[in-house]
Amino acid sequence: MCFFLEAQEHPPIQIYTPTDYGAENQNWSISQSKEKYIYVANNKGLLEFNGAKWTVYESPNRAIVRSVKVIDDFIYAGSYREFGYWHHLKNGLLEYVSLSSKLSIDFLEDEEVWNIMDVEDFILFQTLKRIYVYNKKKDSVSIINSNSGIYKIFRIKEGVYFQKPKEGVFQIVNGQAKLVTFHPILEDNLLVNIFNHQGGILFQTEDKGFFKLMGKELSQWEIPANKTLLNDRIYSSIKLTDDSFVLGSISNGIIHLTASGVINYQINQNNGLSNNTVLSVFEDADNNIWLGLENGINCVNIKSPFRIYNDEKGKIGSVNTSIVLDNKLYIGTNQGLFYKTFNSSEKFQFISGTQGAVWCLRNINDTLFCGHNSGTFVIEGGKAYLVADVLGTWDIKPIATHENLLIQGNYNGLNILQKNNGRWEWRNTIENFDISSRYLEMLNESEVFVSHEYKGVFKISLDTSYKKAVVVQRDTSVNKDVKTSLIKYKNSILYSQSKGVFKYDIKLGRFEKDTIISKLFNSEDYTSGKLVYTKETDKLWGFSKQGLSYLSPGQLSNSLKVNNIFLPSYVRNDVSGYENMAYLGNSKYLYGTTTGYIVIDLNMLKNSPHKVHLNLIANRNLKSSHENIFVDATEKGVFKNNDNNLEFHFSVPVYDKFSVPEYQYRLEGIYNDWSTWSTNSEVFFENLPFGNYKFSVRSRLGNETSENIEHYSFSIARPWYLSNIAIVGYAILVALFSIFMHHAYKRYYKRQREKLLFKTKRELELKELENKEQAMRHNNEKLKQDIESKNRELSLSTMNLIKKNEFLNNLKKELKKIPDDKNLKNVVRIIDKNLNNTDDWQTFEEAFNNADKDFLKKIKELHPSLTSNDLRLCTYLRLNLSSKEIAPLLNISPRSVEVKRYRLRKKIDLPHDDSLTDYILKI
Repeated sequence: MCFFLEAQEHPPIQIYTPTDYGAENQNWSISQSKEKYIYVANNKGLLEFNGAKWTVYESPNRAIVRSVKVIDDFIYAGSYREFGYWHHLKNGLLEYVSLSSKLSIDFLEDEEVWNIMDVEDFILFQTLKRIYVYNKKKDSVSIINSNSGIYKIFRIKEGVYFQKPKEGVFQIVNGQAKLVTFHPILEDNLLVNIFNHQGGILFQTEDKGFFKLMGKELSQWEIPANKTLLNDRIYSSIKLTDDSFVLGSISNGIIHLTASGVINYQINQNNGLSNNTVLSVFEDADNNIWLGLENGINCVNIKSPFRIYNDEKGKIGSVNTSIVLDNKLYIGTNQGLFYKTFNSSEKFQFISGTQGAVWCLRNINDTLFCGHNSGTFVIEGGKAYLVADVLGTWDIKPIATHENLLIQGNYNGLNILQKNNGRWEWRNTIENFDISSRYLEMLNESEVFVSHEYKGVFKISLDTSYKKAVVVQRDTSVNKDVKTSLIKYKNSILYSQSKGVFKYDIKLGRFEKDTIISKLFNSEDYTSGKLVYTKETDKLWGFSKQGLSYLSPGQLSNSLKVNNIFLPSYVRNDVSGYENMAYLGNSKYLYGTTTGYIVIDLNMLKNSPHKVHLNLIANRNLKSSHENIFVDATEKGVFKNNDNNLEFHFSVPVYDKFSVPEYQYRLEGIYNDWSTWSTNSEVFFENLPFGNYKFSVRSRLGNETSENIEHYSFSIARPWYLSNIAIVGYAILVALFSIFMHHAYKRYYKRQREKLLFKTKRELELKELENKEQAMRHNNEKLKQDIESKNRELSLSTMNLIKKNEFLNNLKKELKKIPDDKNLKNVVRIIDKNLNNTDDWQTFEEAFNNADKDFLKKIKELHPSLTSNDLRLCTYLRLNLSSKEIAPLLNISPRSVEVKRYRLRKKIDLPHDDSLTDYILKI
């Protein structure tokens, strides 16, 4: 099986589709301003590109813009029956001024301005029938007519030329057309361009190639490219600053010719362009080639240090490894092994039998080994010979002390190849170790390091015959990590991971971090720990998100220096974890990608200074409208409080495909620290509080920061309720409120004081009443005690009277039992006298009145008819004495007491059912 693939390498191409720039397909003319902004004449209008954003400005009559030319600070444009210029307003937007209307140009029917050219103080607007010569100083216009038409207008150092179909080439002299030549070749061929080249004048035709002008005669310019030029119709062309040419064809893309007429390369839709019809070609200030296409816009980075081979049709696949040997370039991919003659435009040829993934290509003693998914091949004469039928050969290494032995890492561990009779063949698999060995390096003749991404680093001691592993030890001085690498560099074993690069110290028997080599990448930009050593140039390569880095000795010393190449991972399409680099010679390197490869020329690498531009500042009021109001970026902005939403647009007008600008900004007054680097070219601040602000933005390309920092200062007014008038009003209100509150508090505290005084007075009164009540209770208690004491005395006295009378009655009774005796009678009389002694009653009455002084008074008031004896009975009843107890006191019988009680009831008119005693007690 053998097939061929296109193998042309071309510069990086940035493609802009109609969707990208927001306009229509066709693009007729391209120009650039001193700020490096790109302007394109498009079917929809004028396109402006600042490196970050496309803006479309429709022509005043909504016609197709056919031509554009930046002259000084104005962007001149021509369209259907119209020409004029755009100029920038202070807010960054463009405004159109119609010169044709101002000058009252009377256009012919269906005229369109196809070309614009400036000559000294004049600007020429060319249609297919006239040339309008505008005098900038006099602000006037003159017209050059042609009955046969005007195809194109050209300017060289000799002057301004134009072609009249069927009539020849003319030069404008003093405002008039002067015939230069009317050669038969021009009768049937239209000119694409006229150039000063190598001391002569070249006429370029659409179909017949280049002709030299000698006097009035034309002769073919004999160059190697003629055969190709005769096959393609050329519509547009340009001579570059390096004297080479770029020709835009109608149906086959562009052709790049050297100054001597040799085709350097040709790019069409099959190998990079987005469309084959090139309507316009333009070289910008950085030597990029802009192509206005039938469908889209392309930018070719012709001076880029990178050349790209794109596998557009997926026939090759991802490049895992490459090598140059015997003037052949070999590339190993996930689909097989391909080769071509080095430094040629030949097509890649597939080597039969190598279908599948190629993992490594190694030149060992001028023999090319191919580590393959199917095993190990030796490549000779464009053919592959399987020498080790062991699946998955990751890598192959020589054994220094045994020239006829090789050690290789496979899916199943380690294997040995041996050379017998001049042919390499598989000898054995090393026993006692079956871990997949993608990375292996010999420490010495008997010890080998193997790195496994998920299991770590192993140090293996082999026996002298290389048939088995005697000792297998996992190295614990480094941790396992994703996408690690193991490599020998300057006789040292290096292990790389996200935390850095570690060098094996033989004396310590462990890996130690190497701070210098670790600078190849950092943990923030880490994508892969893969390291590649190009022995031919003594460079150690590392790969990160930001780009490629290589370590090399300094020019004046052996100290290692880290060099960076800005090539972000998202644009280089690398095979993460399988990055590979091969030296091609003359400071060129081949870097494999998922879609082919990139050739890097270190001689063309340069750090060009760049500037960041603050393009537009938009202000909007989100409450009333969402429309942007673009403001003057050259003066300090003063915005109303509701207009506190600002959007900033910035850019770097750099158009290299692999140079991706990053931006950093800050807004002093609220966000005083720089933001993180980002590719976003605009930022929106919403609902900013009132105050003074200063916006700053800067950029970087790779490690190069922009020469300038753009600033914009602005302020947001206080809200109406915080304005000076409002603050004065607030001060007055506060003063009035303070006075009011002063009086209010004064009244309040006065009331509080009065309340407090009243409360204190009341408390004192209550306290006094409480004291009086307490004293009264004390007095009452004392009185009660006195009463009780007197009652006890009264009771005691009453009892004594009762006992005395009982005793006297008993004594009297006993004495009466004795026979009559005169003396006894005297004794009885004495006893009777004592029983009826009024002194006892008076004493008792006095004691009773002390105990119950109001009783006798009350009962007398109630019953005035009561006698002293009745009162005496009432007194005894008040004491709750029984009739039996009362009888001795009255010196009568109990029966007589009952009679007295009865009579008493009658006197007081007490109902029969009521108790006399209870009535007496209730009084």
